[in-house]
Amino acid sequence: MNAPAIWILFPILLGCILTLLRSQRLITLIAGITCTLLALAAILIPIDTLLVIREFTFKLSPIFEVLGRRLTLDNSHRSLLALLYAAAAFWFSAASAHRMTRQLVPLGLIITALLVAALAVEPFLYAALIIETAVLLAVPLLAPQDKGPGKGVLYFLVFQTLAMPFILFSGWLLTGVEANPGDVTLITRATALLGLGFAFLLAIFPFYVWIPLLSEEAHPFIIGYILWIFPTISLFFGLSFLERYAWLRTAASLPPTFITVGSLMIFMGGLLALFNRHLGRMLGYAVMAETGFSLLAIGLGGTFGMNTFLLLLIPRVMGLGLWSFSLSSIQESVPDLTLQAVKGMARVWPFSSTGIILASLSLAGVPILASFPAHQAIWNALVTDSLSALVLVFTGSLGLTIAAIRVMIALASSPEGSAWGVRESWSQRTFLVLGCVFVFLLGLIPAGSALLWEKLPSLFAHLGQ
Repeated sequence: MNAPAIWILFPILLGCILTLLRSQRLITLIAGITCTLLALAAILIPIDTLLVIREFTFKLSPIFEVLGRRLTLDNSHRSLLALLYAAAAFWFSAASAHRMTRQLVPLGLIITALLVAALAVEPFLYAALIIETAVLLAVPLLAPQDKGPGKGVLYFLVFQTLAMPFILFSGWLLTGVEANPGDVTLITRATALLGLGFAFLLAIFPFYVWIPLLSEEAHPFIIGYILWIFPTISLFFGLSFLERYAWLRTAASLPPTFITVGSLMIFMGGLLALFNRHLGRMLGYAVMAETGFSLLAIGLGGTFGMNTFLLLLIPRVMGLGLWSFSLSSIQESVPDLTLQAVKGMARVWPFSSTGIILASLSLAGVPILASFPAHQAIWNALVTDSLSALVLVFTGSLGLTIAAIRVMIALASSPEGSAWGVRESWSQRTFLVLGCVFVFLLGLIPAGSALLWEKLPSLFAHLGQ
């Protein structure tokens, strides 16, 4: 028995089987229980350690060989596996509340497993090809069932695909850099190509155009899942380059570049959200800003930077999950998700409206909500590192906060005498209440997420120094 077979091959096989089933309840039950068990197993079962349970003895091997390539999952991956599959369990279980089970769950499970494989494959450059496979599988999820793919889906496919040749070619150049570490020209070319590849992959400005388009076209719950898992895996994939190449992570220009790009992403995300009137697009711009905060944390470097980067992970999944779930509920009764169309929805969709407001304020970094502790740590660090970046970050966060207030005003605005009611089903209310509670708890007790991310720094031992 080996770890890659459990956390990669088994979910892929199960996802293929689930595509053949027609019962939404059965699909939800199987996928939800499976992802929960995989998350618990990642927390409880050590890898490459002999375990004795009564008369049974077994050990999970960390390596699985396929087609001459190795998939390796060791103890340093366990926290990340727990986070990915716990988040998948939420999304797949909650999909039933919006009748999205058959559309999201089978392909979503396969995509999740493929992205885990992207972090486990050796040689690691094959990860780019695996990520591209996951991107292709995401297209049927994002394209509306009643019509062909829109511009957002096409841009998503094009930009994610364009990232692959740059990353693969830079990987080829990096092998040359290892052989000739003094070749400045080769180093410059490899760094430029690698940066351009990840600019496409992470939708760095100005390659972000697919995010707002896709956020407007696709179903909010599916876009929330896509905008969480792909940037998260891409960030970890990028960190693996820094961990592997000493000359790259020690380059003097690297921290200022990350800080500059990250602060610009936050500034642009907040500014665009402030002047936008579509709730789906606002979600996309919030994701841009969150990517910026992750880049900022990496740029700050050392143990502080890595811990802050990891501290952002759980609040992000909670914020995106709650926001996209709430938008999906309200979308059922409005022609679109513009501020004009959702006016007064708080009177008849009170749980969903509360979820949207809390999630948007949390991702903006408002105090006592989930993202605030990590954002506050970054603000404090920028006071001494870069005042210009601090101004951009503060302006972007302020823009996201004002955008959330505009949404709150629109949801609460309705003519006097309008009827009150609750249109959410009991299952929707349950997920929304739990989401709101967790957003508050993570803000009040940020150390509560340490059980998941405290072992992740071992993945990047050199970066955390």
